[in-house]
Amino acid sequence: MKRPLVAVTMGDPAGIGPEIILKALTDETVMAACRPLVIGDRRVLEQARRVSGFHGAIKTVAGPEDCTHTPGTVNLLDLHNVDLGSLQVGVVQGMGGRAAFDYLERAVALAVSRKVDAVTTAPLNKESLRAAKVDFIGHTEVLGALTGVREPLTMFQVRTLRVFFLSRHVSLRQACDLVTGERVLQRIVRCSEALRQLGVIDGTLAVAGLNPHCGEHGLFGDEEVRQIEPAVREAQRLGHRVVGPVPADSVFHQALQGRYSAVLSLYHDQGHIAAKTVDFERTVSVTLGLPFLRTSVDHGTAFDIAGMGKASAVGMKEAILVAADYVRRSRSGPVT
Repeated sequence: MKRPLVAVTMGDPAGIGPEIILKALTDETVMAACRPLVIGDRRVLEQARRVSGFHGAIKTVAGPEDCTHTPGTVNLLDLHNVDLGSLQVGVVQGMGGRAAFDYLERAVALAVSRKVDAVTTAPLNKESLRAAKVDFIGHTEVLGALTGVREPLTMFQVRTLRVFFLSRHVSLRQACDLVTGERVLQRIVRCSEALRQLGVIDGTLAVAGLNPHCGEHGLFGDEEVRQIEPAVREAQRLGHRVVGPVPADSVFHQALQGRYSAVLSLYHDQGHIAAKTVDFERTVSVTLGLPFLRTSVDHGTAFDIAGMGKASAVGMKEAILVAADYVRRSRSGPVT
């Protein structure tokens, strides 16, 4: 079976993306798992070489068809869109935001045309996007706009734990208000579809509870009784393999042990804390519902240490490996 071809975007050139990509691509397990194609700027990568410990070759290619996957060589689709003389490493600037957008746009075009099997993204910076007058606040919004998908679905993966989110970047007060039967049911359906996209068709989705002990039948919070339980019953009636609500203080551990294939977290920190406590560096963000699979590191541009060689590439390696693994699994059949 041919190794998956994974497009790896460089992210904001002023951040740690260039150096963690080069560090990740020195790892033999990454190169054995897939055929990476970096989309970025050659001069920036050459600059990052000095702090990344990368001693191999950087080969500029015209496209995926020109890649040669030999040990010690990084294939680069050079967009030549950074003025190195003006680039300020570790600083918010419009040039960095525009460059990061350009890399993502090219990767999406390659993925939609099936010239690459998956996309893995290094971090971009929301303030730099704004400075570049790019009218999106992050990767997910850009991906949705470029593919015509209204609301891409985010899943976290760390080891065997998969976590979806009912809501993410809203206040805790708003998150509680968003726990409605209609929204929970819609998200269960979408999560089930996303798992099938990954080839996970035999497992069960668990919906986390909102209140301590799921509210103890309304003693301290009745969202479970009024909203979540009816949504789960309706989803079951529609044929979805789902259970819940399951108390949030145990459901993530149970999923990690294999009882559930995934957990629907009801708000941002509920799921983030669970995943990152298992392994902070290896938590990977997976975007589903797109015409292709996208994975990403779950950290930012780290401007405070950019260009110093201090950045860990563990998350970058894991993101590439997760993308390659799901592509391989989709070719070989269902998973649990």
